[in-house]
Amino acid sequence: MSVPATMRALQQTTFNGPRDMRLITDAPVPSPGQGEVLVRVTAAGVNFADVSKARGTFGDGPRPPYVAGFEAAGEVVAVGEATAGPRPGARVVGVGDGAFAEYMLLPAAGAVPVPPGWTEQQALGMVVNWPTALAALRPLGGVAAGQAVLIHAAAGGTGQAAVRMAKHYGATVIATASPGKHETVRALGADHVLDSLGGDLAAEVRELTGGAGADVVLESAGGATFAAGLAAARRVTGRVIVFGMAGGEASITNWELVYEHQVQIIGLNIGALIQAAPQIFGEVMGELSALVAAGVLTPSLPTAYDLADGPKALAELEARATVGKLALLP
Repeated sequence: MSVPATMRALQQTTFNGPRDMRLITDAPVPSPGQGEVLVRVTAAGVNFADVSKARGTFGDGPRPPYVAGFEAAGEVVAVGEATAGPRPGARVVGVGDGAFAEYMLLPAAGAVPVPPGWTEQQALGMVVNWPTALAALRPLGGVAAGQAVLIHAAAGGTGQAAVRMAKHYGATVIATASPGKHETVRALGADHVLDSLGGDLAAEVRELTGGAGADVVLESAGGATFAAGLAAARRVTGRVIVFGMAGGEASITNWELVYEHQVQIIGLNIGALIQAAPQIFGEVMGELSALVAAGVLTPSLPTAYDLADGPKALAELEARATVGKLALLP
């Protein structure tokens, strides 16, 4: 397949957020080195981390100007020298730099085959949202049948996967979402759906659990919701898995941990998990494959935007105006 020298791409130009993301038409198409494959992007995943990077709040994030995006699916069109793995023509999904473009590089070892019968759009989430949800629930959260799980932002890509998985493992699912998204979350199997925009979440969770609190809390909302999650967790044995900060930073002191919130707080960054604990990540991906084979996780089409509308997609995600997975189509 002929590969052009330049391509269309979305370039983040400042740390002022998605509004300063620009479509350029002369970005150089990268060449794969050893251990890399070049992918013609069919669909790129939109994640809140893209917003964090655009605002300069992502830890060790890129500095502008840079080609935005990091999750994509598409067709392998070139392979680096002495590189094992997928060959040209293979359909893959993976994580790398510069996904909001017509072509991107992926590590060959991390290029996951698109399941047979699935489109590239449907495969988005397999390497970001789904592993994050499963890692939070299982190896880190230790969820078990009969336990209560509180899932914040349950209508999002990661939240929806977490609801399905937690129900599969026999947990009672208490989900939070804005009122307009409650029916979507209920349809996923959540036992209870609470209003994320108002009310006393911690008190409601304790009432639903007979005063005990949630055994596992999946916390990605940040801001004031972080404190609500801590207060909603079961004392001493409750696990709060923190993997996002969409609503801003939040803090907790050692005094609060000793005298107010006697809970277990665990931080999760899927990239760090891959690097620091590859065996655990391998187990997570193996379990994901089993969940796909069992029909627990099924393909669904994301809400798709044209590549040029990337700033709009990110702005809507930041405003919590979206449901489920989002994709950009080059």
